[in-house]
Amino acid sequence: MLTQSAPLAKTAAALQSGELNLKTYLNQVLERLETVDAQVQALLPEENRRERLLKEAEALEARYPNPAERPPLYGVPVGVKDIYRVDGFPTKAGSKVPPKELAGAEASSVTRLKSAGALILGKTVTTEFAYFEPGPTRNPHNPAHTPGGSSSGSAAAVAAGYCLLTLGTQTIGSIVRPAAFCGVVGYKPSYGRSPSDGLLYVSRSLDHVGPFTQDVAGMALTASILCQDWQPATVDTLPVLGVPDGAYLQQAETEALEAFEAQLKKLQTAGYEARRIPAMDDIEEISENHIDLMSGEMAREYAELYPEYKDLFRPRTVWLLEKGQQVSDERLEALRIIQVELRKRLQTQMEQAGVDLWVAPAAPGPAPEGINATGSPAMNLPWTQAGMPALTLPAGKAANNLPLGFQMIAPHWQDERLIAWAEAVAQTLSDA
Repeated sequence: MLTQSAPLAKTAAALQSGELNLKTYLNQVLERLETVDAQVQALLPEENRRERLLKEAEALEARYPNPAERPPLYGVPVGVKDIYRVDGFPTKAGSKVPPKELAGAEASSVTRLKSAGALILGKTVTTEFAYFEPGPTRNPHNPAHTPGGSSSGSAAAVAAGYCLLTLGTQTIGSIVRPAAFCGVVGYKPSYGRSPSDGLLYVSRSLDHVGPFTQDVAGMALTASILCQDWQPATVDTLPVLGVPDGAYLQQAETEALEAFEAQLKKLQTAGYEARRIPAMDDIEEISENHIDLMSGEMAREYAELYPEYKDLFRPRTVWLLEKGQQVSDERLEALRIIQVELRKRLQTQMEQAGVDLWVAPAAPGPAPEGINATGSPAMNLPWTQAGMPALTLPAGKAANNLPLGFQMIAPHWQDERLIAWAEAVAQTLSDA
């Protein structure tokens, strides 16, 4: 089996209390990693990983001998997408550009996890500069299929069970889509809710820092550490669900739409109300705006690096950078205003229709066959552009036995309510 149960919340509590011995547990994780990752290839190779990790575990044990004083992620093995800068690790971004050109101060999000007691198991594979040129990672549910991207290794490592928690990023659909393909929970916070410094940016207006876990409880724990001003929400009513009918929804494949309708029916049987709202019939224009904004900002991000190392960039990355060079500064300013307008439009529709969450398929279908492409992010794009918090839950299997995801989107900065509601939704969708 290339997948394994590895719930964060339960395991973190056992490590914190001492019920689970840290070194024993880490040795088990490392043994699984050494056995399974040869097939999954979710983590970048590292010499002396075991020696380093056990040394860091010893230091953690010495620092926190009293279980009552241990931080919430005490000893939790974490994977970090290789566009984050992490002290002691080179940053390669899935590219051939010399790592010295990509070096810098550690990302605040990584430092937050370390301060909460997490141990860095390693860097996870990313597509080149978090765009569409894939790395070697395979889907643990079926190695003949993509794990999605660009956070390929982050999603696959959680599904494979040797990382309880990983960090990814989303600029179009790079958290929600691979989480759906790999059958795990993926959460893209509201834009600006989690710190993005220390990243190799694609687009500063679109990049979101977010985690992967197997469990919603673990996601809630992680969000409380990563997100600014986190105030856990208590929800005593079921959310009213909004279905965005129209051109956006029709981007999904027939099988995904049929599964989505079955998921909605299951939720309605459990007492949820779903309201259908015509939305985003201009999805083609929304998508064009998104690509222009992303490419324009990325071209400016790498304006000095790209000319020097152009021959080291792969074709799809070159295409994006050179497209971005054609986007004017005036167009970029207009696109940033359009982002806010899209958010206002989607949230106004929610208010007028009396819905709490938008819901949609997390991807157009299950993970495509092959690892030379990462699948379409079409079902995630508008929510990323609008900066609204989005979360995907495992929601059954496709005919080929690969996972499907159920995507939930809340108004901007209502992340706490999104995650609070996700627990009950996850339970309903997982019920036989």
